[in-house]
Amino acid sequence: MIRLKEIKLLKFREDLSSLPDTKLLINTINAHSYNTARKDAAFAEALKKGDVLIPDGASIVMALKWLRGERMERIAGADLFAFEMDKLNAKGGTCFFLGSSDKVLELIRRRAEKDYPNIKIITYSPPYKPEFTAEENQAMIRAVNEAQPDLLWIGMTAPKQEKWAYSHLPELDVKGHIGTIGAVFDFYAGTVKRAPLWWQKHSLEWLYRLLMEPRRMWRRYVIGNTLFVWNVTKEKVGF
Repeated sequence: MIRLKEIKLLKFREDLSSLPDTKLLINTINAHSYNTARKDAAFAEALKKGDVLIPDGASIVMALKWLRGERMERIAGADLFAFEMDKLNAKGGTCFFLGSSDKVLELIRRRAEKDYPNIKIITYSPPYKPEFTAEENQAMIRAVNEAQPDLLWIGMTAPKQEKWAYSHLPELDVKGHIGTIGAVFDFYAGTVKRAPLWWQKHSLEWLYRLLMEPRRMWRRYVIGNTLFVWNVTKEKVGF
């Protein structure tokens, strides 16, 4: 189980620049992943024992202020992506995208080659299935290691991506940071539209996504947000 009272998080966007340029696993946490990690021990371990955890959700920021009296700001997966890509583009290097479909990866490649001309882009689309075989895992690891990237993005949706990255971390030959950023693949490719800035600034990105994709998102946000409040309240009173 995971408890917000106990986990260590990066507090501000500016703290991203202080992370060492070594192999680091960076995960994000939001209300949905917190709820999931409360009942998924392997996912909770991946989040707690990764190298860096960032608060990707206004609800997490508000809950931590209530539970711990700590001030921090939301650091979205898209913020992490932009920071790391700008940093790598400034010096040049290789970035590997692992996850999603061939169509999405091709859109990412085309855009990234324009936005970040000093970065070599390599992609790999794994099979779309709940669990990978040992052979499929080794094929992904081999593809990453052949590239020896400076930066690795993994987009398989939570909790699959976090558990995969954590369990295979020792086998991955990556020079720098590894980020599990799920939806950012679709946002950057343009296959899913991210909420406009007004919604983001007013902590309503979740509502925008619910309005845009009600059939897919209603359970996550209507039921999930209620469950999040309940779980955080239990932490507050000591359950």
